[in-house]
Amino acid sequence: MRPPVGSPTLTRRTRILLSVAGILVLLLLGGSRLLNLYVDWLWFGEVDFRSVFSTVLFTHILLFIIGGLLIGGLVALSLWIAYRSRPVFVPVTGPEDPIARYRTLIIQRLRLFAIGIPVIIGVIAGFAAQGDWQIVQMFLNSTPFGVSDPVFNIDVGFYAFQLPFYRYVLDWLFVSVAISFAAALITHYIFGGIRLTGRAGQVSAAARAQLAILAGVFVLLKAVAYYFDRYELLFSNRSDIFTGATYTDLNAVMPAKLILLFISVICAAAFFAAVFRRNLQLPAIATVLLVLSSVLIGAAWPQVLQQFVVSPNANVRESVPIQRNIDATRQAFGIGPDKVTDVPFSGTSQVSPAAVRNDTATVPNIRLLDPSKISDTFTQLQQRRTFYGFAPNLDIDRYTVNGKTQDYVVAARELNAAGLTGNQTDWINRHLVYTHGNGFVVAPANQVNAALEDTGGQGGLPNFTSIDTSTDQSKIPPSLRITEPRVYYGELLNSDGNGYSIVGAEPGSTPREYDSDTQNYTYTGKGGVSLGSFVNRLAFSLFYGERNILFNNSINADSKIMYVRDPKDRVAAVAPWLTTDSDPYPAVVDGRLTWIVDGYTTLQNYPYAESMSLGNATAVANQGLNRQPDQQISYLRNSVKATVDAYDGTVKLYAFDQSDPVLQTWMKAFPGTVLPSSAISPSLRSHFRYPEDQFKVQRELLTRYHVDNPSDFYGGVSFWDVPSDPTVQAGTTADAAQPPYYVLAGQPGAQGQSTPSFQLTSALVFKNRQILSAYVSASSDPATYGKITVLELPPDTQTLGPQQVQTQFVGSPAVSQEISLLSRGGQSSIQYGNLLTLPVAGGLLYVEPVYIERASQESSYPQLARVLVYYNGQVGYKPTISEALDEVFGAGAGAGATQVPGTSPTPATSGTSPPPASGGTASPALTAATAAIQSALAQLQAAQQSGNFAGQGQALAALDAAVKQFQAANGQSGAAPATAPGG
Repeated sequence: MRPPVGSPTLTRRTRILLSVAGILVLLLLGGSRLLNLYVDWLWFGEVDFRSVFSTVLFTHILLFIIGGLLIGGLVALSLWIAYRSRPVFVPVTGPEDPIARYRTLIIQRLRLFAIGIPVIIGVIAGFAAQGDWQIVQMFLNSTPFGVSDPVFNIDVGFYAFQLPFYRYVLDWLFVSVAISFAAALITHYIFGGIRLTGRAGQVSAAARAQLAILAGVFVLLKAVAYYFDRYELLFSNRSDIFTGATYTDLNAVMPAKLILLFISVICAAAFFAAVFRRNLQLPAIATVLLVLSSVLIGAAWPQVLQQFVVSPNANVRESVPIQRNIDATRQAFGIGPDKVTDVPFSGTSQVSPAAVRNDTATVPNIRLLDPSKISDTFTQLQQRRTFYGFAPNLDIDRYTVNGKTQDYVVAARELNAAGLTGNQTDWINRHLVYTHGNGFVVAPANQVNAALEDTGGQGGLPNFTSIDTSTDQSKIPPSLRITEPRVYYGELLNSDGNGYSIVGAEPGSTPREYDSDTQNYTYTGKGGVSLGSFVNRLAFSLFYGERNILFNNSINADSKIMYVRDPKDRVAAVAPWLTTDSDPYPAVVDGRLTWIVDGYTTLQNYPYAESMSLGNATAVANQGLNRQPDQQISYLRNSVKATVDAYDGTVKLYAFDQSDPVLQTWMKAFPGTVLPSSAISPSLRSHFRYPEDQFKVQRELLTRYHVDNPSDFYGGVSFWDVPSDPTVQAGTTADAAQPPYYVLAGQPGAQGQSTPSFQLTSALVFKNRQILSAYVSASSDPATYGKITVLELPPDTQTLGPQQVQTQFVGSPAVSQEISLLSRGGQSSIQYGNLLTLPVAGGLLYVEPVYIERASQESSYPQLARVLVYYNGQVGYKPTISEALDEVFGAGAGAGATQVPGTSPTPATSGTSPPPASGGTASPALTAATAAIQSALAQLQAAQQSGNFAGQGQALAALDAAVKQFQAANGQSGAAPATAPGG
């Protein structure tokens, strides 16, 4: 294409200036992106996952090039054909023809427009196309599921990996043809191929041929789309009750798609025939036919079938689709019979005090510390310095000490930059001096230091154990010893512009990093990116907009910069195909303080499986900012367990569910990045928890998908619901779902079990009722990990649910009066801790700690003040768990509960000594019985402290016999001495 003779040309000077200006614009627009890429490249090299960076970047570039060439190339071809086929003589409609000016301008700058327009469109398309790199990688590395869909009998892998790619390609072909059609239409109009003069206007043969071919290709692509639409019906949302192809979809919409496919092919042939005809009547008729067919066959007929055939008999018509939905949902979310065990459960039981005492798996481990309530308590008593801090919601984990497994509230003492004050906030102190946290703090979850009143108001506090740089590790149990307790990577060390630290120094130089008031420290680990080169220092200086990085003399060849320090962010960066759990937790693993992060593989479209919002399903009360995005999923697997070392930031990914086809697909896409399950050490495996977010999704689905019968499912009568949290404080979100709780307790439904199991549990209630319907527990023990037990109560049960139990608590006159006394007329605030539901002795026991926080003190913190207990209509409210159990079950029931450390439990009635038999003098039999009780309680305490379950059983049997001896000697039929206050 040559410009007309005489058109103005650019001088060499002008071309040079324009080129320089273009380069500057590209640098301004792309410089920041290039800088980010370089910083990311350095970071991925630090964590040894640069193959992930290169694979993702290469895929982005490849898609950018393909998308840009496809769209830009087709537009350029369309423009070229339209220009070359323009009429030789273009009639001028008048002296003020508006098109003439644009035509002249384009002719004068023909090369600029011919190249510039396709390039601009191609660049825009390239940027849009490169964002879907995951679809392409999943297609290229797809793995069969070995499970076929019930309609087409095609492997599920087709729907998971191949169908999204085909739709992706088809969508871009639609866009390219549509843009090319628009470009050809405008070009023909400008150069006279299309004229609007006269009644009907005129279209040249060349314009008609080009536009007809493009329109025919578009309609032919529509035929291909109708073909794939049939498969996507298996994700239909037509029904409000279930996801998947309904009766109407199968019997009306699917045949309609085939009919429309053939009509589209005929319509495309009509457009192609128009190339050889002088008019457009045939394609016009075909287009009208396609539109009418889409309305009548594709929309109207399914509506008629739905209204007059399906709706009047929906429970019968939809029975097969509903059964398919039930089966697919259970398979996709791991809640099928192979994972979930249903156990009939009465929910009520009349038990004796001895039966409660003899429960050595659950009662001694009743958790009194709520990790969502006592973060301030940890902060005030274990913070050490204002620039240290703990996560808002603490974590629960278990450790074996002296042969006994115990659940603990755990927290890493991290650096919290928000606590820096004064000159601590200047750049040097903020980034070069205060660089890390110090230590790991644990507290047994089932005990406190003393009852609140027993120590002048200083009771009700956790029994802390701090493992930090000042700790004598020889005095710490082996399972809690940490070789390097400094915390350089954690949840509070955010990765924003102020979250980086510069560490390291030349050998022999004076340490500058704060470690304690008496010593500083120099980082010696492998974490961080080197600042030894001028290029790196310049890059990070520009990246953070901080000139000190470039000019500070303390930064040398041995200095390194740490960034992306949140464990979740690090895992998400090295595995961008994973969805991470919202709650990472710290654990001592093989002597290292390690963050454990659960990773999920998800799919949006699993045939017939329920589609749900991950964000909504996992939202609970007291969650804070840790919540999942609102993405739709129909498949979820906890396929990866990831770890992040708190000292050097090392990230490791372990294949936890190696049978997951989605995980296998991504392992092929990123070979060598995921370690096999065999690489998981026993110490690490012992700290794996069943992940909260997966459990929240599964319990939400179990409220409906515990139903087997399609007719019952359609009616919804047997549906359950997740209860709202009854302990939320005034002013917080009402009706927020009750969180699941980690507990150390006996396995649900297992009678006489003496070994406790670490579980994630939740109560469920009937739909639109607050009556308890089920109790769900997922095991975290290595031997039974992932086993979900559902204790299902009968439909006519009257067992109260969490909301009703809370009403019983606060409505009790004794409780409300005590609460008023504790609050001291508003001088102290009352906080209700987590309401635990625990299967005990054939029934369900509710336990809720009550905390007090003095409102008049600026540095106040929650302290355990009382314990609420509910069982079969009986409410217990006492300073200790043992006393509360005694109040509900009878004297002596709380003997098996964990005692306050350091106390010697002695028999008492309401805190006093046993009354004499008569005349104010105890009989020899009564004295002997009292001595026997004291001896049995001493044996019980010794057995509890040593973790000797057999000894506990023997001590409880001796205690039961001694109590009966005391009752006989004292002439009582049911009374028995209570234990001393226990925590």
